[in-house]
Amino acid sequence: MKSLAPLLLALAAALSATAPAHAQLVTAPVDGIVAVVDEDVILRSELDQAVGNITRRFAENPQQLPPRAVLERQVLDSLVTQRLQVARAESAGIRIADAEIEQTIAGIATQNNLTLPQLAAQLERDGLSMAGFRTSLREELMTQRLRQGILRSRVQVSESEIDLQLAAQAEAGGREFRLSNIVVGLPNDASPAMLAEAQSKIEGIRALVERGEMDFAAAAIRYSNAPNALDGGNIGWRRATEIPPQFLQLLEGMQAGQMSQTIRGPSGLQIVRIDEVREGGGDIARQVEQQYKARGLLVRISELVSAEEAMAKVVAARARIEAGEDFATVAREISDDTMSRNQGGDMGWFEKNAWGSAIAQQLDQLADGQLSQPFRSDVGVHLLLREGVREQDVTEQVRREQAREAVSARKAEDEYERFLRQMRDEAYVETRLAS
Repeated sequence: MKSLAPLLLALAAALSATAPAHAQLVTAPVDGIVAVVDEDVILRSELDQAVGNITRRFAENPQQLPPRAVLERQVLDSLVTQRLQVARAESAGIRIADAEIEQTIAGIATQNNLTLPQLAAQLERDGLSMAGFRTSLREELMTQRLRQGILRSRVQVSESEIDLQLAAQAEAGGREFRLSNIVVGLPNDASPAMLAEAQSKIEGIRALVERGEMDFAAAAIRYSNAPNALDGGNIGWRRATEIPPQFLQLLEGMQAGQMSQTIRGPSGLQIVRIDEVREGGGDIARQVEQQYKARGLLVRISELVSAEEAMAKVVAARARIEAGEDFATVAREISDDTMSRNQGGDMGWFEKNAWGSAIAQQLDQLADGQLSQPFRSDVGVHLLLREGVREQDVTEQVRREQAREAVSARKAEDEYERFLRQMRDEAYVETRLAS
């Protein structure tokens, strides 16, 4: 049976590089403090376990790891960043329910064809207890929610950015790149002297790799300031359309195994290596969506209006329409749906599930021009008049939405790195490793 370490790395970016934090503060014997992070501490036992997780991952290629002292500093930096994110998530009120943790663990076991006891046994062989795994998983899920919240308010994509992305996609085609990088960090207000020092450092790293004195992954572990340093700088597969145009230009003409020229990015200076290139899928196929046109009215159920009263009101409304009154007139009079009431209940053209599952089920049962029976949803009682159905080509909308997602993902990476640097700058961090 294979080790689960690669899986843990993929599912929780900090999992294999971090040990259970707060759980260990309760169960571990008193030991040395290797870092003070605001009002929290990181213990020597936590650092040793985290370093042990890394060394086990590289057991077959130990030469890729830097000396123990360098590795400890890299791992400690990752622990500090993770601890700060968890603290920020807690202060933001982010909580992960026990049921979600158990569901996630069950999913991990299923994906690997393991029972829960087998998963626990495999984790133990990888140096992790099930309790520690739960703690690490909870913390990683918290940081994911923190990231989502931060980016939701900070990342915006304009229509002009989408247009530029679509133009870049047309030129790039379907190529995909597996990439790695090494980053020498720089603050936003870096002085010329700091920039020159960083330039000298990254060129020195490049020279080591080019002369064959150090593998790229080993150099990333030892020298990179990026969050993926302990993964050997691995970025993973990226479609050409997901790579910033200025970066993509540098990759043009490069072969697998080659390194780019030095790039100035939001986090500092970096060099990117192409690990592999492949042809991916081309442009998306034609997308057709079935859409409906309907009118509807809603009487909400509330503390003031019971379910029985709401149903009676809609039944009476249906009787009026059946007797010849205009649906629009009745909807303007009694509907509580503020989105459609002023339009006489006109819901426009929409995809079947756009208004929820209760309305979708009714659409399937009605013919054009047919009035539904009153029906319940989570918010109240509805009446629906189906007016038409059509097949709509939504290829362009889908293409633009994919372009929006690509731009958003690219901006999110840069923005969250800025957030992490700012969070680190504002925190009190004291490391106590021997020089």
